[in-house]
Amino acid sequence: MTLSINTSPNKRGTALITGGAGFIGCAVSPALVAGFDRVVAVDNLHPQIHAAQTRPDGLDPAVELIVADITEAQTWDKVLANVTPDVVIHLAAETGTGQSLEESSRHAMVNVVGTTQMLDGLNRSGLLPRRIVLSSSRAVYGEGAWKSNATGTLFYPGQRSNEILSRAQWDFPDAEPVAMSASKVAPAPVSVYGATKLAQENILESWAKSYGVETAVLRLQNVYGPGQSLINPYTGIMSLFCRMAKAGKSIPLYEDGEVRRDFVLIDDVAAAIVAAAVAERSHDGALDIGSGEFQTIRTAAEIISNHYGAPAPHVTGQFRQGDVRHAWADVEPAESALSWEPQYKLEAGIARLADWIDGRLPAEAAL
Repeated sequence: MTLSINTSPNKRGTALITGGAGFIGCAVSPALVAGFDRVVAVDNLHPQIHAAQTRPDGLDPAVELIVADITEAQTWDKVLANVTPDVVIHLAAETGTGQSLEESSRHAMVNVVGTTQMLDGLNRSGLLPRRIVLSSSRAVYGEGAWKSNATGTLFYPGQRSNEILSRAQWDFPDAEPVAMSASKVAPAPVSVYGATKLAQENILESWAKSYGVETAVLRLQNVYGPGQSLINPYTGIMSLFCRMAKAGKSIPLYEDGEVRRDFVLIDDVAAAIVAAAVAERSHDGALDIGSGEFQTIRTAAEIISNHYGAPAPHVTGQFRQGDVRHAWADVEPAESALSWEPQYKLEAGIARLADWIDGRLPAEAAL
């Protein structure tokens, strides 16, 4: 079969979104509808995220939703018989770091096999997209790189073992963490989830280069905001913290509460993904998407507690296997490549999330 790259002369043709009914898919849908002639979403409406398994209200009405499983070959034959994508935005993934330790096969099936089934389906269709945008994760870095206080050199400490964590040795001695940057920090995942996301990147890059398809790989930090699932226990801590504080509870802080995270509002993430989809040229290499700053878990919890007038957060000393100590992004390469920059600081983002949650949950139903 002869393969050809699809290029549409008018507007921007067709965008195909996997996982398009999810948190990020719904957030990008209005801009994609405005920028493309046709937008098609494929999603299996998994009950862990979609309790009623119905089309979410947040998905733009103009998006065509196909309810199907991306891990099945017949899904791609059905979809691509009627859809000729110019751009594919690959969002579909299992995302729980802790859950991936207990359900490794599920994560590998969706994240890895789902990706290969998509690529095989595109091959069988005979018409390849111009570009594939992949939502990857900061989890590919694992603990990332740290800088020695003595020599100033970078090193990779690797995963914190259960023995180390049990001694409450949270940080690596005589060293400081550095920002996650695709051009400077090598991937070294310490979770099954992170390993599957890195596999996604490697599979996509090798396939796309072979066929001349452009790629845009975006490594997202901790995404939060309105539209986030309130029933998925693996969806992230910000909505959980808000629900706990709304219910008048003290937020528990793992480790010593000084874990650093880069909380990036969904609006900024959606803008980055759309920018990557419509850019005239695709950037060579992965880009890191974050808020442009890091916060400690304690700081985020205190802002949320103060917002709701809840008791102060408390440190528990608990820990979770597979969690990294510190993570934040160097966003300058993404700002330059995508003509994009994050707009929301943490307090403004938390206010938006809290207002959205308040409109959906009474205090007695917050948890």
